[in-house]
Amino acid sequence: MSIQQKQMDFKRIGTWLTFIIFVFAVISLVQVGLFTVDEGHVAIIKRFGEATHQRTPGLHLMIPIVDEIVLIEVRTHKDVETLKASTNEQMPVDVKVSVNWTVFPNRAFDLYKAYGGLAQFEDRILNPRLRSATKEALSNFRAEEIIQNRHRVISAIDETLIETMEDYPVKIDSVQLEDLVLPQKYLTSIETKQTEKNLADAEKHRLERQKLEAQREVNTAVARREAAKAKAEGKAYSIAIEAKAQAEAIRIKGLAEATAIETKAAALGVNHALVEYTKAQRWNGEMPSTIMGGGQNVLWSLGNNP
Repeated sequence: MSIQQKQMDFKRIGTWLTFIIFVFAVISLVQVGLFTVDEGHVAIIKRFGEATHQRTPGLHLMIPIVDEIVLIEVRTHKDVETLKASTNEQMPVDVKVSVNWTVFPNRAFDLYKAYGGLAQFEDRILNPRLRSATKEALSNFRAEEIIQNRHRVISAIDETLIETMEDYPVKIDSVQLEDLVLPQKYLTSIETKQTEKNLADAEKHRLERQKLEAQREVNTAVARREAAKAKAEGKAYSIAIEAKAQAEAIRIKGLAEATAIETKAAALGVNHALVEYTKAQRWNGEMPSTIMGGGQNVLWSLGNNP
């Protein structure tokens, strides 16, 4: 084989090697330029250090070396702040408050562009406003109200924070009072007051019970009196009815007897034979000892003379 032929073979081999290296380089560049964005995140594309646009979850292509990827989590975040505050009566309290918040996915680019990331946004914007809203809310309540109406305090913090964060690319989900520490002296006074209240409630309950028992006895006495009264009235009514019935019976009997006498007298007056018959029924069989002479005022004795 001639030297010229060998040179041509080496040239051909070099050409193929160059092509293969180019292909591998292209493939490597493509592989390097592919990237994925997981769910719950968005990707901020920085080209030569400048944030240009954002990418949603999925497979995407970037320019190697030129582009840089920054992931922003758009799931719910939780920040916790510990601070000192004062109640309405200027009582110092130690507070631990938390907030759950979420970046609007379609505004993650604005957040990054303005603040450089989540940590910077929390430090510069969110947490200072959370502390301010907590102090403002606590200053509107007395210590006793904070203990008894914790939910009202939380609502006040939540409303204030939502209002102050209205112009930012995030959503305030919820606020919680993780811990609230009052001075020990006040807690002792609260316990004493609660004990006294419990004793007063117990005494009030005892008095109410006595009152109910007394009222029950009064009701029982009234019921017995009413029962006795009803019984007496019933008996009196019964006696009155009985007496009335007896009087009516006597009256009817009297009327009947009077009617009978009048009837008998009338019969005797018109019937002489009946009169004689009545006399005969009543005669005892002895003759009268004296008679009145007819037409004379002389009384004759019919007795036996010696």
